[in-house]
Amino acid sequence: MTFWRNIATLAARRLDMAECQECPPGLPGQDPAFSTAVTALGAKLAKADGSADGDEYAAFAEVFHPDPESENNIHRLYDLARQTTHGFESYAKRLAKRYRTCPQILEDVLDGLFHIAKADGAVTQDELSYLERVADLFGMSPLSFRRLTATHVGTEPDDPYRILDVPADADDAVVHSAWRAAMSEAHPDRARARGLPLEFIEVAEAKSAAINAAFSTVMRERRELAGLAAT
Repeated sequence: MTFWRNIATLAARRLDMAECQECPPGLPGQDPAFSTAVTALGAKLAKADGSADGDEYAAFAEVFHPDPESENNIHRLYDLARQTTHGFESYAKRLAKRYRTCPQILEDVLDGLFHIAKADGAVTQDELSYLERVADLFGMSPLSFRRLTATHVGTEPDDPYRILDVPADADDAVVHSAWRAAMSEAHPDRARARGLPLEFIEVAEAKSAAINAAFSTVMRERRELAGLAAT
């Protein structure tokens, strides 16, 4: 899985400034507090949709793959933690505090949790709400969470970022550039200049309207998010 490949890479060498602004309290693979928090978050996620049976641990172990020497302890902690979702926020806060300077590690944890949520074939709304709350406690922006969600569960056909063909956390300049390029390609005047029939021009007009609407939606949402962040 992506999560453990990234963690293994970090454990095999020194963290550089591109990944962390300062050294964390310990590399994830060598930090008992990291293992404890991740285990609890995975177990409580399994309970988020209302049930947590023995098969859920198999999904957890497939994603996070506990060290054989500590697996019995991890399994006991998992069994205890999965009895209820209560307390998951404290584990998320603890992890966020310890690795606040390494946001990529926190995103990798969330990536692993998404894999667990998908293990039974679907991500429920309760699981998605749980993951969104964890992302918020990790300090992940709503746009980054939207991008990660799209990676795992896809997007609706009318999702504005899908229409513009940009990731949800692309910066404004990228969004503007994508909008301009899409409008240049789809503009009805291009169809008219080619002498295409009226039906093609109507299709181009509809497509241009959809692109403009998607761009307006994206920029409105971003202004609203910026306003919320400022309050």
